[in-house]
Amino acid sequence: MVLTEAQKRANKKWHDKNRERANYIAMRSSARSFIRNKSTTEDLEELEKIINSRRSELNANTL
Repeated sequence: MVLTEAQKRANKKWHDKNRERANYIAMRSSARSFIRNKSTTEDLEELEKIINSRRSELNANTL
């Protein structure tokens, strides 16, 4: 897909204005890609533990 110069400028403006959100989206995409395409059984087991721990932290903070 070829972007026009105007679209490139608009994308850069959004990214500069929303740097934290753009980084969040990129990291989430990388994590999903790793899980779907490269992870081993051992990786998935470790990730499950990390996810459960993080979920517990978030639940404790909302109570």
